[in-house]
Amino acid sequence: MKKVLIPTALDAIAREILTAHGGYEVIQAPKRDLAELVAEHPDIHALIVRSEKVTADIIDACPSLKVIVRAGAGYNTIDIRHARKKGVDVMNTPGANSNAVAEEVIAMILADARHIVAADISCRAGAWEKATFMGTELAGKTIGIVGLGYIGQLVAKRLGCFEVKLLGFDPFTSAEKAADCGIEIVPLPELFARADIVTLHIPENDETRGMINRSLLDQMKPGARLVNCARAGIINEDDLRDVKAEKDIRFLNDVYPQDKAGQKSVADIADLMLPHLGASTIEANRKAAEMAATQLIGLDDHGITSAVVNRDVPAGLDPAYGRLANLLTRICRKLLGPEARLKAIETSFYGSLKPFADWLLTPVTAGLSADYDTSCDHKATLNFLADMGVDYINRVTDDHKAYTNSITVDLIGTLDAERLVRASVRGTVEEGNLLVARINDYDKLYMEPKGHWVVFTYDDRPGVLGQIAAALAGEHININDVRNPHDSKGLTSIAILKINQPARQELIRQIADAINARAAFHIEL
Repeated sequence: MKKVLIPTALDAIAREILTAHGGYEVIQAPKRDLAELVAEHPDIHALIVRSEKVTADIIDACPSLKVIVRAGAGYNTIDIRHARKKGVDVMNTPGANSNAVAEEVIAMILADARHIVAADISCRAGAWEKATFMGTELAGKTIGIVGLGYIGQLVAKRLGCFEVKLLGFDPFTSAEKAADCGIEIVPLPELFARADIVTLHIPENDETRGMINRSLLDQMKPGARLVNCARAGIINEDDLRDVKAEKDIRFLNDVYPQDKAGQKSVADIADLMLPHLGASTIEANRKAAEMAATQLIGLDDHGITSAVVNRDVPAGLDPAYGRLANLLTRICRKLLGPEARLKAIETSFYGSLKPFADWLLTPVTAGLSADYDTSCDHKATLNFLADMGVDYINRVTDDHKAYTNSITVDLIGTLDAERLVRASVRGTVEEGNLLVARINDYDKLYMEPKGHWVVFTYDDRPGVLGQIAAALAGEHININDVRNPHDSKGLTSIAILKINQPARQELIRQIADAINARAAFHIEL
């Protein structure tokens, strides 16, 4: 019998499924200190947790431990690197909480539109303030959904019966997939300008932190609503504070830098605040428990690893190629342009990388979608791409081209029903250094994908590089490295400049206008 410890008030379905299997002894002890529990049961095979912190010491105290299951999506409370070092698989249950969060978004929007909280308090106090609590209806409104993953799509589905217009922004989701959900894909500034309600469903990372800033908030209609049930750090609170004072934007919030009691920094600007209740439903708890138990059985009995989030790099593959695949794809997506909706991915893996094509698709996919977990396996990645409406082709490679141990990533996107766009990037690893060898038709670049880059393509002519350098210098931005080749026909050029600090988006736009750039972007690698 394999011993499973559940040190949390997880729905009993997990214990029932494992017990019915016949191969597990389940110990469920909520409200007990985890360190004390593992000291009493050092022979556990698996640990199923919710928000409990699983440290290296906890892992070391269980020499027979093989699996840790997080009954939920986030696993930042688990030391996954130490677990991997000890040969322990860590799994999560993605999607278990999605419907709960989507329904919370609808509840918050309706509660605010009809003043449910304030009216209840007033009525209980004996008042009768019908005029004060005049509300608004959802019917006929335009709602913008930022991020069209599991939760964003469910929000769209739940809103479908309210007779609203749905706008969406997601650099990954195809226009066809969005259309299936009744969503019109638009650029982010347009979404903020047109929407009566904007709801956020994006992860917090280096690219999205502070993304909802003054430039976007200034676009919002007076009295519009902003809903955040995603992550606290994606909003620039000071910018929201300023714009709210000017435009009376209503802010509905369920997320904070830390989940704990105490004063919240957004208390002065939030019109409705909840204590991170998104996943707090009986149904979500049950679904997470059920998934945790069935995934543990699937791993033990059938070797199903699709939910393992700390998988090993395959033996024989330099981990640098995983990082390379991810960075090449990020550059390629920027090159494709923000207006292009992703339609297809094509990859080529040369030399000794061929056997690892399936494994390398995951870091490629993570380069396109910042919230995609790099530890997911090939099958899960293919399912994710299919869900997003994106086709995938791994091309047969010809090693006579002498692209030894190289990776090529091509992305195909649509600008509208008739126009396709393509971007292509190839790279390799030399003496441990990642190198970008080619971008589109600009070959032999051999530039390290590291730090801050600004990239411009334009019709070739003298003096353009000087214009770019002068504009950067005007903002005290120093150039650390540069490549400026022509294409094979000598008609266009690319300027890739590695700079010592980020460049403002407005500066990139100004330079692009001045040189009539075909493409222009900043990226941090």
